[in-house]
Amino acid sequence: MNKTCTSISPSIPRLPAFLLRQHPNYRYIGVLHGQPCYVCDEGEHELADQRLHPTPLRQILGQLDDDTFTMVARALQVMSWRQNHRFCSRCGSPTMPHERELAMICPACDYRQYPRITPCVIALISDGEYALLGRSARFPSGFYSCLAGFMEAGETAEQAVRREVMEETGIQVGDLHYTRSQSWPFPHSLMLGFHGDYAGGDIVIDDDEIVDAGWFRHDQLPRTPPPGSIAHTLIEQWRAPYR
Repeated sequence: MNKTCTSISPSIPRLPAFLLRQHPNYRYIGVLHGQPCYVCDEGEHELADQRLHPTPLRQILGQLDDDTFTMVARALQVMSWRQNHRFCSRCGSPTMPHERELAMICPACDYRQYPRITPCVIALISDGEYALLGRSARFPSGFYSCLAGFMEAGETAEQAVRREVMEETGIQVGDLHYTRSQSWPFPHSLMLGFHGDYAGGDIVIDDDEIVDAGWFRHDQLPRTPPPGSIAHTLIEQWRAPYR
C-alpha cells in the first residue's frame, strides 16, 4: 500500500499479539466486518496468500460502503503519516513505530509523533433553487464541486467557510448549517460539511484556487462529484426538496 493506492486482500491474516509488537511493517488499524485489519507497504507484505491488486482509491470511491471506506481511508492516512515521519521533528533522529500506540517514537529524545489530521471545510452555498459551484484547475473539463479549503490557525469552521467562499468567489455567506464530516485521505484531511445561505455579492473568482464558478439550478447541474464523497451528499441533500 502507498499514499495513492490501496491493495485489498480477500483474506486478512490474523496476526498474533507478539507479532504485532515485534514486526515493524504491520500496524493494526481496527476491525472491519468482524475481521482485524492491518496495514503495510505493498513491498513489505509478506503474509499475502493471494495476489494483490493495487487500486487508486478515487477509482473505487462510490463502490465502497461507509465502513470499508473509513477503514481504507484510515489505512492510507496511517501509511502516509509513517512515510512522512521517519525522522524526529524535534531533534532529527530516525524514529521507529511505537510497540502499542499508533505513534512514531524517537529513541533519542522520546518525542512521539501521532498521525496528522488536517481540518478542512466544504460548503454548498445556495440561493433558493440555485447553488454555487466552482471548478478547480485540477478538475476535468466541465466538472464542478462545492467550495472547500483548509482551516487556518485560530479559526472556527464557520469563519473558515465564510473566508474561503469570499476569497474564491467574492460571495458573502449568511446562515450556516453543519451537516456532517468525512475522513478524506488525500492525504490526511477531515472534511467538515456545511450548507450555507447566499447573503450578497457578485461572483468574482480568484483565478488561483478556482478557474470558474457559477450559480446552477437544481435540475441543470454540471458534472459533479460521485457518490461516496461528502460533496455529493451536500448537493443531493440540497436537491431533495425540489424532486
